[in-house]
Amino acid sequence: MDKNNLIVYLEIEDGKVADVSLELLTKGRVLASRLGVKLEAVVLGDKLDNVEEQVFPYGVDTLYKVQDNRLSPYTSNPHSAVLINLFKEIKPQICLMGATCIGRDLGPRVSSCLHSGLTADCTALEIGDHTDPKTGKEYKDLLFQIRPAFGGNIVATIVNPECRPQMATVREGVMKKEVFDPAHKGEVINLDAKNYVSDEDFVVEILDRHIEKSKINIKNSPIIVAGGYGVGSKENFQLLHELAETLGAEVGASRAAVDAGFTEHARQIGQTGVTVRPKLYIACGISGQIQHIAGMQDSSIIISINNDPNAPINTIADYVITGNVEDVVPKLIKYYKKNSK
Repeated sequence: MDKNNLIVYLEIEDGKVADVSLELLTKGRVLASRLGVKLEAVVLGDKLDNVEEQVFPYGVDTLYKVQDNRLSPYTSNPHSAVLINLFKEIKPQICLMGATCIGRDLGPRVSSCLHSGLTADCTALEIGDHTDPKTGKEYKDLLFQIRPAFGGNIVATIVNPECRPQMATVREGVMKKEVFDPAHKGEVINLDAKNYVSDEDFVVEILDRHIEKSKINIKNSPIIVAGGYGVGSKENFQLLHELAETLGAEVGASRAAVDAGFTEHARQIGQTGVTVRPKLYIACGISGQIQHIAGMQDSSIIISINNDPNAPINTIADYVITGNVEDVVPKLIKYYKKNSK
């Protein structure tokens, strides 16, 4: 087996590869090409028959499949045992995981056992060289793990010069999902779970799962009307809902608005919320702290409505409306209702 390649852990639900995993494959393909290594992926569980058809177009060269109906991602011990022993065998240079409830549980278990370290919630991943300022030792082609730090006041670049694999998690929506080559074909390596995990690890059995799907779909909305602390109150937030209904949009919020109780956490956009890329983003009463901008800066068009002409968000906005939200939004609603078919 090839050594020192880049590997992506694939999350799967009922035979479908999660979007965050496909986003990581897209980025992984770029990083692997930069390093001159193969892009690999690993998937564990059952119902894995057509996984290769889903991931090969994203440039996967090797897919490791460990098929066993006992390997639920919600039973952490056997899942992590397989990855730990597999990584000891194939020795990947880099491992990427989604910063989901599964990845946030699985990643630290694997990295701790391998003594490799892990950077959580990265917003960017790059390849570069690093010189240790103390020893002067130079390291080539390290994974630059980039994420906001110290409450979002700085953007930190974290490197892991010595330990392998270099591990990082990335939240869904941070990276773009893009097919590499629809005709690309890789190699499938089927592995026996018994070689990587013992029966004693299967001490927990999942009998049934009940999941209530969210009625809020911010991530896939083409238009988002988002409110911040500057909206002023929960009552004023209803204006945003009325504008969103008029435009066929979804309502989002900054962390400050959520913390103030203006709306629910499921609508939070930013570093600790959802990352979005709508065609139109209307920011109402949002100052534009780095934590929020990290979750919406790739919007195609940004309109800022703020009574502070010097608000940080105005620097990235395509259009700025200076004024109070409670004065501007009702006029927008009236105009759109009048001119919409």
